[in-house]
Amino acid sequence: MEFKEIKKDLFKMPEEYALAHCISADAKMSAGIAVEFKKRFKLSSLQEDARQDRLQVGSCYKVGRVLNLATKPKYWQKPTYDTLTASLKTMRKICLSDSITQIAMPEIGCGLDKLQWGKVREILHEIFKDTDIEIVICRI
Repeated sequence: MEFKEIKKDLFKMPEEYALAHCISADAKMSAGIAVEFKKRFKLSSLQEDARQDRLQVGSCYKVGRVLNLATKPKYWQKPTYDTLTASLKTMRKICLSDSITQIAMPEIGCGLDKLQWGKVREILHEIFKDTDIEIVICRI
């Protein structure tokens, strides 16, 4: 794994990067960076799946180049390190099966969701340590 933290707008990353972010299993995407993801990418299929209770906490859903990490049941709730870890493990499987080698993301789970970046960084390193996947953390 290659890991970088840079100062750059996530949405200005080259097209070859998959973009990851956290969502709730109800797929509301009504606050934080998820609002921008919903606006820029066609994520309505996720919302339809959520209405039919098809999204599971601890999973990751790929829509186009977006990796949606379902880390909590409802939008007003907070994720745990365990639910984030489970989602990231699912994302790892998707990346390996779909030959995704470059991912860009914000400091996932650390904005409105209030997880600590130091701990989240450790989890990312642990899950992706034996892969050839490049992870770029973008901060504005």
